[in-house]
Amino acid sequence: MAILHRIFSRRTLAYVTGGTAAVLGGGYWYLNSGPAYPVPTKTTRRPPPPWSPPSRAEMLKELKASGKVTTFKSGSPPSEDQEFDLLIVGGGATGAGCAVDAASRGLRVALVERDDFGAGTSSKSTKLVHGGVRYLQKAVFELDYEQYKLVNEALHERRIFLQTAPYLSNMLPIMLPIYKYWQVPYYWAGCKMYDILAGKENMETSYLMTKGKALETFPMLKSNGLVGALVYYDGQHNDSRMNIALVMTAVKLGAVVTNYCEVTQLHKDGQGKLNGARVKDNLTGEEWNVRAKGIINATGPFTDSLLTLDNPAHQPIVQPSSGIHITLPNYYSPRKMGLLDPATSDGRVIFFLPWQGNTIAGTTDTPARVTRDPQASEDDIRWVLEEVRSYLSPDIKVRRGDVLSAWSGLRPLVRNPGAEKTEGLVRNHMIHVSESGLLTIAGGKWTTYRAMAEETIDQAVKTFGLDGRVKSGCVTDTVRLVGSDAWSRNMFIGLIQTYGLETEVAKHLSDNYGDRAWTVCSLAEPTGERWPLHGRRLISSYPFIDAEVRYAVRHEYALTAIDVLARRTRLSFLNATAAFEALPTVVDIMADELGWSYRERRRQIKAAVKFLGTMGLPATLMVEDNHPEPIPKGWMERVERGVWRAGKSALVLVGLTKEKADRLDAFGPGRSMFEGGELAALRHTFATRTTKNGDGVEKVGTEEILELLKDVPGYSEVSKKELDYVLDEAGFKDGRVNFDEFIEICGNLKEVSFTPSSVTNRMTIPVEKSGGGV
Repeated sequence: MAILHRIFSRRTLAYVTGGTAAVLGGGYWYLNSGPAYPVPTKTTRRPPPPWSPPSRAEMLKELKASGKVTTFKSGSPPSEDQEFDLLIVGGGATGAGCAVDAASRGLRVALVERDDFGAGTSSKSTKLVHGGVRYLQKAVFELDYEQYKLVNEALHERRIFLQTAPYLSNMLPIMLPIYKYWQVPYYWAGCKMYDILAGKENMETSYLMTKGKALETFPMLKSNGLVGALVYYDGQHNDSRMNIALVMTAVKLGAVVTNYCEVTQLHKDGQGKLNGARVKDNLTGEEWNVRAKGIINATGPFTDSLLTLDNPAHQPIVQPSSGIHITLPNYYSPRKMGLLDPATSDGRVIFFLPWQGNTIAGTTDTPARVTRDPQASEDDIRWVLEEVRSYLSPDIKVRRGDVLSAWSGLRPLVRNPGAEKTEGLVRNHMIHVSESGLLTIAGGKWTTYRAMAEETIDQAVKTFGLDGRVKSGCVTDTVRLVGSDAWSRNMFIGLIQTYGLETEVAKHLSDNYGDRAWTVCSLAEPTGERWPLHGRRLISSYPFIDAEVRYAVRHEYALTAIDVLARRTRLSFLNATAAFEALPTVVDIMADELGWSYRERRRQIKAAVKFLGTMGLPATLMVEDNHPEPIPKGWMERVERGVWRAGKSALVLVGLTKEKADRLDAFGPGRSMFEGGELAALRHTFATRTTKNGDGVEKVGTEEILELLKDVPGYSEVSKKELDYVLDEAGFKDGRVNFDEFIEICGNLKEVSFTPSSVTNRMTIPVEKSGGGV
């Protein structure tokens, strides 16, 4: 009886009740944790209500109306319905976020962008929406409360990010391979702290993988020495599409936005306070005044340019840092799992992530100059490839020719006057108001764009006395971006059933346009085939279709071929050569929409090819003779093209120019190019040094290749360093090679023969600075 009395005592009952409640509560929390997806309904089967944004001409008209008052003296305010409350300079993530925030509060907002929306850093990120695992490490080991706040803010913003534009962002499991046993508890504890800090905003719980499970999930991983792996979750998004969604949301909320409009002068009143600006349309050269109560500088890496325009004695506050990324074929990684190497050969961090059907790898951290279209250096590309090779299985040949595109983005790191290296800079942002009233927002990253915009507009309301103009406080944590309201993960099925699209195309449109995909599909031309019924691809290997070009021009302010190839679609980031091949079709469709002449189409092609050169387009395609020609429309353009070709042929006959080089597509994704006669010269040179082995195949020793190539025009300057790099990359370091292997080596040498003479001074980059974007 005493035992039963003890078992069924009040204390025991309290323990059992408490334990049961804890288990049930924990189970309920676990089952309801993770990302919240939109609830599909029958209404999502149908298109949302139609909406067409105002044209660019209408936007320009509103901008010009605000500057009708040209007397910029204190005490002479212009008409209230013409003056803007805020003029935001910069159409990247930060500027577009500020426009959404200000417009959603009821302010009259104008935004101008010198180039295209997201043309700079905001389209060249690592595509991650991350909280910053390394920030947490610093917060713990350095007892740094500021680092803790950064993690907390980023994790909070990550959840909002994935909710406001669910079709453009998603959670992504990221694997940390472990090669030392002591790292298992270290990484496990760190990731669990990351989960706990996220709390109810956590995506999924991190977990440990055995060696076998890790190799099953990521078969490309190097197995030698592998102990296991740890998987944690962060977010991923399509950065430039997100940027466009922000811009179009601001427009829908009433903002006036224009691309290709540059601020050339800042206007001040008698007290030296800003009250407007001079704006130039970079497409037409026309200039006019814009009047505004306050001006916000959100120009990212170009922040100091506008600050200098305001005050010529300004000292720089932003130190740009270049981060490069490369795109590889999709067979380099699983489709649903990324990889993080937290300790590369020189202490930097590298991400290896599936994105839009391909694989992106990066990034680096190199001090850089501010330029419009920075280009990835060959040294940095090689470093990324070497790191990729170091953690992939040795039976995978990591080739320079597998790089489909390579790009460089400038990080707008806030400068610490006492820091000499970019690693001493942080990604958190800074808000500054100059004596004239120019409000500058600088630094930060994509993940926290919304919080940065909220702080900026709060400061703007206070600084420019707009309290009486706002209708509410910040509401952007609940404002869903254009394309989100009627979207569901199964919407693509409705697109297939309604328009007869290929499944891959329908999923691509759903995941990149949200419910606006219905409008895109309404612009698709019939294919004339039994299946698919609509959606002519721009290029067969990617799901981009003709309707996207029309939609970009009519609904997203695309004005050049580069706008479409780089930022409305992402073809130039996925495959520079594929973008090159799709270029004539894109220009042809845009010509129908914008009324381009044959000469303008040729100019657009030339400008686009120059841009693709910064995205890793092979040098042989950059030669003007290899540029694609516009598709002629009508007999007059056919005559014009015929005359142009005849003139080129005449110049060749009289010896004033060379015949257009033939292109030979050689091996795999590398597409090494050889000029006419070059292949024959290589074959002849190879034959002079060959010997037959036991099976009768002619081969040459790898140690003879350098000497052999000295006799071939165009290869005499190849260095031993370059040859050793290519041989090691191709797996031919020792031994003998046949003719096909010899041609592969030569093709790779052509790609790397323009290596910089000096090694770039690269810096260590931690995870929290590796987004490559704003």
